[in-house]
Amino acid sequence: MKKFWIITIISLFTYIQVGYSGEKPLYYKIDIKKEIGSTTWRYMQRGYKEAVDHDAQGIILHMNTYGGTVVHADSIRTLILNSAIPVYAFIDNNAASAGALIAIACDSIYMRPGGNIGAATVVNETGAAMPDKYQSYMRATIRSTAEAHGKDTTITLSGDTVIKWLRDPLIAEAMVDTRIVVPGLDDSTKVLTLTAQEALKWGYNEAIVNNVHEIVTERLGVPEYTLQTFKPSVYDDLVGFLLNPALQAILVMIIIGGIYFELQTPGIGFPSAAALIAAVLYFAPLYLDGLAASWEILIFIAGIILMILELIVIPGFGVAGILGIICMLAGLVLALVNNVDFDFEGVSSREMNRGIFTVISGLVCAFILMIYLSHKIGRKGILHHLALDSSQSVEKGFIAVSSEYMDMEGQEGVTVTILRPSGKVRIGEDDYDAVSLYNKFIERGTPVRVVKVENAQLYVVTIDNKEK
Repeated sequence: MKKFWIITIISLFTYIQVGYSGEKPLYYKIDIKKEIGSTTWRYMQRGYKEAVDHDAQGIILHMNTYGGTVVHADSIRTLILNSAIPVYAFIDNNAASAGALIAIACDSIYMRPGGNIGAATVVNETGAAMPDKYQSYMRATIRSTAEAHGKDTTITLSGDTVIKWLRDPLIAEAMVDTRIVVPGLDDSTKVLTLTAQEALKWGYNEAIVNNVHEIVTERLGVPEYTLQTFKPSVYDDLVGFLLNPALQAILVMIIIGGIYFELQTPGIGFPSAAALIAAVLYFAPLYLDGLAASWEILIFIAGIILMILELIVIPGFGVAGILGIICMLAGLVLALVNNVDFDFEGVSSREMNRGIFTVISGLVCAFILMIYLSHKIGRKGILHHLALDSSQSVEKGFIAVSSEYMDMEGQEGVTVTILRPSGKVRIGEDDYDAVSLYNKFIERGTPVRVVKVENAQLYVVTIDNKEK
């Protein structure tokens, strides 16, 4: 309760100061009404920066979300906990899973009638719960988030110490793990989700309100104010989409697969174009967002150059090839990590692991794609025309040898070199390669006859004078 009264007093003091100067206090509203992910994280970053730049007195998160990725929810959570200005959550119906983690991080939580918060179990793409390793980390994360709001310690007349958390960490854990028991609230048979009334009773809701206006006027005590809503641009949506880890893994797959298939075929074609476009879509948003530096992109390009030199100029596979692979992977991973000139002091292990996992996922997918396409290109289906598959049949006029040789069987000539057993014979006015049929040496100037033609090769025997 101490933190609540401190925030209320600061808000009232700020209102008095601003009111005295004749300006209305500014509050910033950021909508979180979609799946928590890279786009939502970008909204939060941009909205928070605008709020700070405009000296906002507070930020209100207008929430209606069923959750999303833990890594982006954790990034938003960290930003809120370290915020220099108060951040309030208005749960407009739903704050589930990752949304619950974000709401618990806020300084105050307000809920609309019928709203819900909880169900923060970590699940996979199919909705199935992840192994306990992931649940354990999520339990610790949501517990520490609740603990960050502090507690009141009271000593009773009997000398006992009573600790009351502003937000009970055990309740936060029960939102993740069915095994957590909260006496009087949760019997540990289900993941905990609180209604607006339950959250109000158990300290996870400051008040039940109908809109943002009630929060500012009635709860914060500011009757006259200016509300600014962050409006994301098309560019924000595009960059947020391209920064999605799943899409980044796909782009890595296209980059690696495109380079591989381009090096396997002569000339420059579709694989190189696909790899180039994927590389631009991978690095451009990271560079514009300040994550990827120029030197990281240059490391990736240097890796490609080394691979080309190894496969085309330098025979075999050695140092250049290994360095090329290392540079390419290093460039892809470092671009995802917010380091400054190899200074990883401010980089969390989760951020580094996410970058490595994204690139490795792309590599595995690229390897599978290479094996699949290697067996499918040129066969029936959509990949039928990516390789030559026409046959040069006799019916179409294609023959293995010239028809001139086919008509020479039975013709006679004379050897112009010694046949040992191969040499040259003259038939008519032309000289041809020939082989003695029985591997006998035939002297120069000996009359011979062609008795067999095979693979554009003439086989001859001698003609004695009597037969001639």
